Amino acid sequence: MIVSHFLRRRSMRVRDLEGLRGFLLVRHVHARPPKPPTPPMPPRPPQKPVGFTFHDETWHDPYSWMSDLQDKVAMRHMDVYMEQEEKYTEAVMSETGRLQRKLQREMGSRMGAELSTPPVRFGPWLYYRRVEQGKQYPVLCRRLASLNEEIMSYKSPSAGFDFMSGRKIEQKLLDYNEEAERFGGYAYEELSEVSPDHCFLAYTMYNKEIDSFSLSVKDLSTGSLCNNPKVDRVANLAWAMGGKALLYTVTDTNRRPYRLFCSMMGSGKDDILLMEELDDSVYINIKNTKDFEFVTVNSFSNAFSKVYLINSACPSSEMELVWEGEPHVHCIVEHHQGFLYLFTDASRDGMTADSHYLLRAPLRSALRNWEVPTHLDALGLCFLPLPPHVCHISPGPNYDFYSSTMRFIVSSPVMPDAVVDYDLLTGKWHIVQQQNVLHERTRILYGTSVSSTSLEKLESSQKFEIAVETDDGNVTWNDLSQYYACEYYDVLSKDGAIVPLTVLYSHKRKQGGPGLLHGHGAYGELLDKRWRTELKSLLDRGWVVAYADVRGGGGKGKRWHHDGRRLKKLNSVHDYIACATFLMDKEIVHPNKLAGWGYSAGGLLIASAINIQPDLLRAAVLKVPFLDVCNTLLHPVLPLSPADYEEFGYPGNFEEFQAIRQYSPYDNIKKGMLYPAVLVTSSFGVWEAAKWVARVRELTVPDPGRPILLNLTTDIVEENRET
Repeated sequence: MIVSHFLRRRSMRVRDLEGLRGFLLVRHVHARPPKPPTPPMPPRPPQKPVGFTFHDETWHDPYSWMSDLQDKVAMRHMDVYMEQEEKYTEAVMSETGRLQRKLQREMGSRMGAELSTPPVRFGPWLYYRRVEQGKQYPVLCRRLASLNEEIMSYKSPSAGFDFMSGRKIEQKLLDYNEEAERFGGYAYEELSEVSPDHCFLAYTMYNKEIDSFSLSVKDLSTGSLCNNPKVDRVANLAWAMGGKALLYTVTDTNRRPYRLFCSMMGSGKDDILLMEELDDSVYINIKNTKDFEFVTVNSFSNAFSKVYLINSACPSSEMELVWEGEPHVHCIVEHHQGFLYLFTDASRDGMTADSHYLLRAPLRSALRNWEVPTHLDALGLCFLPLPPHVCHISPGPNYDFYSSTMRFIVSSPVMPDAVVDYDLLTGKWHIVQQQNVLHERTRILYGTSVSSTSLEKLESSQKFEIAVETDDGNVTWNDLSQYYACEYYDVLSKDGAIVPLTVLYSHKRKQGGPGLLHGHGAYGELLDKRWRTELKSLLDRGWVVAYADVRGGGGKGKRWHHDGRRLKKLNSVHDYIACATFLMDKEIVHPNKLAGWGYSAGGLLIASAINIQPDLLRAAVLKVPFLDVCNTLLHPVLPLSPADYEEFGYPGNFEEFQAIRQYSPYDNIKKGMLYPAVLVTSSFGVWEAAKWVARVRELTVPDPGRPILLNLTTDIVEENRET
């Protein structure tokens, strides 16, 4: 909303001029009208400069006190400062209250919670989550698939998963509303694993009193919590012995997973310590192979990556090292019919791999040689008829290793996510669930039609429609391309690199309107270009929404990622600037109406671009941004992982320290320049945002029309969701 507010100010001034003539005619008759209210003044937190010296370079940080969580006096000052920021933001945004409420209602109505997730088949059971009327959190349930099929027909999928008619065969497993009562009114689950024998549910919930995740195990036959294990600071879970044993990892005070335990269900005995990494640089995590025959243990540091194998039938036996490679590579080991399969992006034959590949080796072999199992050409590939503009295909929850059906999710900038089931034996597939944005409703294709009586009980926004499957296997998609255009461009960056740019807009828009440019470019992650319902409010008002796949992200492989990290981090910033300039030069977006949006490392990207070219954007939204890079890497307030240093650089290395100092947003604010209007939202690591906001206000040219705002409240759209 803030972006819309700032870009509308100019048009508002033009409309004000229309009344100028009338004002001049009556100026001598009436008294001089009162002056407009004085714009609110931004808060000015106290400056307490602290000097730092590293690699013979010295600098001073006037707001270092904001990150000193152990200083009680400083934290009291911080509380006062945050209250002042909240009042200032409310005052600046007060004139947009009506527009905010209108947008909130629009966006919130489209984000109504689903009544039920599509059920997932796992063994003889169907597992799903559903929302009860008037409740804030869902309920995890299951029902036997055989009983469900007696009242459901899967041959003609139509109007949705009829969980109402099958209440008698439903078993409630976990009510997250009750969990919220256990954990102080807040229910956030990180891990949830049903045992292979379907007798237990192990899950972790966030415990705000200890700022970590607590493990609980529920006996699904009795519905009661088990006395053991009950552990805090749990990071990973894996079942063994068919569900009779649970393995879990525990973190140290720096949130590093370093201990691996085994708990024998119902034994009453102390949990067994299987592994402990005393080296502070080594992290461990665990997972089951999909057939539950083994538990893999990944151990990684700045020096190596290793994968160990634990026999699930005897978890206390000695674990076996099955693979070892260079540090910071992705590696997953699976088991199938006497072979181990390795999915990795590690170097091969001394050459860096630009993408993942698959290797196979015999499970029982004195000398394990990993080899390519087969080539794609020999697999008899089937190509699915996909809708246009697909940007991402990701696997869904496929818990049943022996099922012939695979569930995956198809994403597109001009289509709501579609959950699809594909039968590997027959080659047939159908949409399981997809939202219908145009009619503000959801299509869920699973089972028979809901009865008219049942439909009357559903909320009016949750209606369903039938999809038609054709002979060639195609189905109807809720595709929005007839209303919104999706275009792709290759943009030339500063050093000649070609940067992919995706542009989304309404067919009814007028050229040269406002635009919003997204960016991220970190950790090799794909830029999220999926359709989001809140974007409809912008697109229908003539906005252009664009996505810059800058270096540092995963849009073009591993090399693309490496070309935008550490010493090369500025490449991602120049890529973003090139994409923003392209949008304006080609008149896709008005030169004075382009806004930027970035989340976390994306906030670093946008803020760095603003430092390099302050007049690039008219406004920006930085959501939980990483802004004080140099100080954070040198003196982390919260624990950092090896992946963080691999991404942003090791300050102990002189060259990388210089690179960090060059791109760190907090350390490169341009004095005496006019910056765009910026809204910074933060709920985690608040001091980063607060320091940057205070420093920008201190050094740049103040302009009431371009305020720098800090918002620490929750997502206002989420607050307006329909429940």
